[in-house]
Amino acid sequence: MDINWIAEAFGFGAIIFNIFGYRSNDMRRYLILSGGAMLCLSTHFFLLDAMAAGIGCGLAAIRNAVALKVRGMKILILFLSINIGFFVFEWVVLQHGYLIILAYTSSIIFTAGSIIFTDTAVMRRWFLFAESIGLVYALLVGSIFGSIFNTVNLISIVIKMRHIKKPPNHC
Repeated sequence: MDINWIAEAFGFGAIIFNIFGYRSNDMRRYLILSGGAMLCLSTHFFLLDAMAAGIGCGLAAIRNAVALKVRGMKILILFLSINIGFFVFEWVVLQHGYLIILAYTSSIIFTAGSIIFTDTAVMRRWFLFAESIGLVYALLVGSIFGSIFNTVNLISIVIKMRHIKKPPNHC
């Protein structure tokens, strides 16, 4: 079987996890479902040789698991430092191109948001921006389901935000 098909299958699995994650109003449930999505997406990007996104998504899965138990400035600094460390390694040692800036910027926004925010409404606003950056990256590296993943997530966030803003219709 072609490795790209296997990679895209993992991308599809990530979509399924995240559709339910972004619809959740409970931060704990969101972190669990999003962590599953990030494991799938990390595998997806590594199989496509998109190392920066593979690392970012893998760290996101670990970060979500940690954020279920521990939050705070020390955890935030730890995960931001790890993201920046991997970025510097890829940029300086491996000499990967400018595209990695998109992947790591998105990862850093998700890292800060998953650890700092406890309000899902605030989280969704920041994650709109991060998902948009992720979409551009996925398109540029040729990731079919990565692109679909980000698009579905953007749509899910917008739908949920619109649903919450609408007052109930009392007849």
